[in-house]
Amino acid sequence: MEKNNRHFFYVLECADQSYYAGYTNNVDKRVATHNAGKGAKYTRARGPVKCIYVETFDTKQEAMRAEYAFKQLTRAQKTEYIGRNES
Repeated sequence: MEKNNRHFFYVLECADQSYYAGYTNNVDKRVATHNAGKGAKYTRARGPVKCIYVETFDTKQEAMRAEYAFKQLTRAQKTEYIGRNES
């Protein structure tokens, strides 16, 4: 049985303005890990990163489903999803 913890889908903006999406149960700790060069391989070469979007879910499965769906979007759709205006 899953604990009653919060689960997060988050989006980072890397130094090269690319997006990185992920799942965590502690956003601040995860962003610090990425910025320390110990996060995902993708962000190691693109740091520093900043968290630009977070969504909270009741279950890990829901958060990971949101992450997967986000990763299927085009850059323009991702930008719209997170509520940014990009020309």
